[in-house]
Amino acid sequence: MSDRYTQIVNNPIGSLIAKNVGLPQPTELERYEPGQPAVTGPVLLGAAPGGRLAGSLAGILDRADAEIHSELGGEVRDALGAVGADAEVWNPDVPGSGKFKALVFDATGIKDSTELRELWRFFQPTMRRVAPSGRVIVLGTTPQACEAPRERTAQRALEGFSRAVGKELRYGATANLIYIAPGAENGIESTLRFFISPRSAYVSGQVVRLSEGVEAPEIDWEQPLNGKVALVTGASRGIGEAIARGLARDGAKVVGLDIPPLAEDLAAVMAEVGGSSICLDITSDEAPAKIREQLSAEHGGVDIVVHNAGVTKDKTLGGMDEERWSVLMEINLSSEERINDELLAAGTINDNGRIICVSSISGIAGNAGQTNYSTSKAGVIGMVQAMAPHVAEKKLTINAVAPGFIETAMTAAMPIGLREAGRRMNSLSQGGLPVDVAEAIAWYASPASGAANGNVVRVCGQSLIGA
Repeated sequence: MSDRYTQIVNNPIGSLIAKNVGLPQPTELERYEPGQPAVTGPVLLGAAPGGRLAGSLAGILDRADAEIHSELGGEVRDALGAVGADAEVWNPDVPGSGKFKALVFDATGIKDSTELRELWRFFQPTMRRVAPSGRVIVLGTTPQACEAPRERTAQRALEGFSRAVGKELRYGATANLIYIAPGAENGIESTLRFFISPRSAYVSGQVVRLSEGVEAPEIDWEQPLNGKVALVTGASRGIGEAIARGLARDGAKVVGLDIPPLAEDLAAVMAEVGGSSICLDITSDEAPAKIREQLSAEHGGVDIVVHNAGVTKDKTLGGMDEERWSVLMEINLSSEERINDELLAAGTINDNGRIICVSSISGIAGNAGQTNYSTSKAGVIGMVQAMAPHVAEKKLTINAVAPGFIETAMTAAMPIGLREAGRRMNSLSQGGLPVDVAEAIAWYASPASGAANGNVVRVCGQSLIGA
């Protein structure tokens, strides 16, 4: 659905009026196109003294063919030299007119609250030089992994900093924080490539935690899912269709699942992406076994399981009947648990496999008239967090995305007041697209994303509602 407001405030007359009265002027976001490099434009790499990631970051940016800039001297310059990366010299004392497509800062060297000044030192002269649809990425140490209380305190402070920066940026730029546990340095690349690229267009103000002990395999970054089999539930339309298309674009063989009444729509989507179909009701008693049997018989197993199928049955709690509650809970949560149990018990999910769930911002913030929906989506988050240690023992991961306002047929049917509020109440002042959710899921799905386990990332443009 077109965003008429954005079109109006970005034409010459509307732009003048919007500026004079202080109305938001959403910027058209840059989104990924196949074959596009991870980042187009200069990247400024910095670090607090004593950080442990400069070498890893230098190597990743060099492999991504980024145009790297750094200050003269210091640990970053040494790290760039060690990997043979060419880098331009940036002097903060010499004003310039150039813009940076990304600011990447290693904050792992911050061991005490007094050293948080390093954030100011790096970002104060550069914040106004972030290009449209640019990226600010801060990398720290997972606070729980810090032995000293002062270091843990300082590292936790990075969350407030990155979220505030996300709210100060303009013109479609975003800010995110990546916590890396000691020993997880070799598992950064997939996550950094996602957050530095146009793939993360509608993700801002988020915190990702990467776990130690996971070695990332070498992959083709253009086709990271080559040879992988992906099951996507609710794949016939909307966000599910976008997910199926995104995973197929990245090389996966997609098995789309939906209910029999949508069989024709599902078949059309699968024909376009070269996939196959499973038509059944996921709440039926026999559904988990049927899914397992078809995946095993036709593909020898599955690598990626995306739980996207879901419904809304809105009603205030006082007027909600038991069926409206129970049917939704079965579709949105309980069926996912049963499918997971079946596939895990049978070993149907291959090593280095992925379980990816679609939650919702309603599961984080709650929503009036959606007690059933909010409960189910909070339950999805609980399932991810509860299962993460369990699946890690099986060399698998489980993560979730929590979409905010996404432009779909469902949101197009909302009353105009609620629809406009949903679009504007975020740092990017606009709704997201189904492809934005699909890109986040494709990042989780990558064989190189094994260090990301137990995460819930909001795809919401840094909504002003919720955490």
